[in-house]
Amino acid sequence: MEQAERKWNTNLVYDFGKRRSELCRAMDFKTDWFKRWCNELDEQPNFHRKQWEFVYIMQALWERNCIQPGKKGLVFAVGTEPLPAMFAKYGADILATDILPEKGIEKGWDNGNQLCFGTESLNRRGICPESEFKERVHYRAVDMNDIPTDLADFDFNWSSCSFEHLGTLEKGFAFLKNQLKTLKPGGWAVHTTEYNVSSNDETQQNNDTVIYRQRDIEQIVNELRSDGHFVEEVNFALGGLPEDFMVDTEPHQQKVHLKLQVDKYVVTSIGLIIQKKH
Repeated sequence: MEQAERKWNTNLVYDFGKRRSELCRAMDFKTDWFKRWCNELDEQPNFHRKQWEFVYIMQALWERNCIQPGKKGLVFAVGTEPLPAMFAKYGADILATDILPEKGIEKGWDNGNQLCFGTESLNRRGICPESEFKERVHYRAVDMNDIPTDLADFDFNWSSCSFEHLGTLEKGFAFLKNQLKTLKPGGWAVHTTEYNVSSNDETQQNNDTVIYRQRDIEQIVNELRSDGHFVEEVNFALGGLPEDFMVDTEPHQQKVHLKLQVDKYVVTSIGLIIQKKH
């Protein structure tokens, strides 16, 4: 854990302005913007990284004026997440996509609300009036490793801890580049994924779930910028509150679930905010 300890004690200065590309940290759960979205989800802030991912994505897109009437959004690997309904409530038109059903079932993703078969499962909380939801949210099966070329001209897109399941680190990199083709020039993308707290050397590289290290994130950010796209500065600070030092070990209790053990690694979530070049 030498690498993790080295990083854990660096850069504990926090920015309360617009969301950057950053890691899941406990201090976010105490902010007004976090509480605002939790209230709209009818939840309490609960130090769970999946809640952080959803709220982070909503806030990042909100700050960039994506969540408003007339905007078009695309979500990859939607599962049964509440964000399409939330964005539809604010007037955006959403195309919700997920893996081909037969492939998802083969991977066992039909358990635990990880797989979407249509729009019926996307407004269970009643976030958006049903008539508006049916008008604004549509569904299509899409393979993230082979994004159809007719998916284009969206104002924004997003995914929540999905591209690490594409098979390899490199396939995740390819997705981050290819998903930009679905956006208008200047469109915004917000994607979260697994981040390796334990090491900047060893990691899971070929697995049902790969884990990205700091050097991997730096590599893809540099490649995207070299291609002319804008990527918000990455803040690798791991946090300094008590909850940031808690690791949910196996079997996961999910009481404080910001950092967790996956095999021999400690992981958390990282969010990347990317703007397609104009």
